[in-house]
Amino acid sequence: MKAQFKYTFLTDFYLRGAAFAVIFIMDFVFIALGAAGLLPLAAQITAVSLGGVAIAFMFTFNIVGDISIAKRMFSAPDAYLYALTPAPRRKTLLASVIVMCVMDIVTLAVVITGEVLLSLGLAKDVTSAVSDAAWIMDSADWLHIVFGILLLIAGYLLFLMVVLLAVTAKRSIFYKLPGSGFLAFLLACACIYAVSLTWLVFLPFGAAFTFGIWMTITVNSWLMPWAALLTLIEAAGLFVLTSKLMERKMNI
Repeated sequence: MKAQFKYTFLTDFYLRGAAFAVIFIMDFVFIALGAAGLLPLAAQITAVSLGGVAIAFMFTFNIVGDISIAKRMFSAPDAYLYALTPAPRRKTLLASVIVMCVMDIVTLAVVITGEVLLSLGLAKDVTSAVSDAAWIMDSADWLHIVFGILLLIAGYLLFLMVVLLAVTAKRSIFYKLPGSGFLAFLLACACIYAVSLTWLVFLPFGAAFTFGIWMTITVNSWLMPWAALLTLIEAAGLFVLTSKLMERKMNI
């Protein structure tokens, strides 16, 4: 497991790590200069604009990095070595999922935080702006933010597992069928729709229901931890199903 994590981490570390390092240094320099009062207004506006562009760049690099990790699992020649690894597929898949989640979430969280600080610095002094915001927010607001972050992370894990399940199905049970890619897309849509149905359990507890192309259910802040737990359970179920499919004969 440790070796799998290491090899997966190094798959795209240099590309994604270099982009993150450049963005982090840029944000740190602008934030430090802004906190010291050494940046004129025009420079602060430029810094905020560059921070927004940096978020888009980091998001793009994360997508490229995730694709390179997925190619290691599903596309030759790396997929041959991946398939021949003397370890259960659940361990190799878990290593890939952990690396993608940690690298995506950490890099985007740092870059977005940098943009928030740059924006606060444009509005007023960074230190006073952060302290004022912390003073205004009470414990309920902080809990709402924490629960929202947990739900966002759980939702990302679920989305990632839906994508990996669809790709695995395309390379295993669907690969001999015509239109395997479209069938995999339909499978992903069915998973998302089934997940939206499971949130109906929160309706008796005050959740709001909206019916459209997808069923949209909005939960209250005190329901967010339970929604995050439900989402994690669903992601774990898709993880088990994906690992079972990867044990089958796959067309790589």
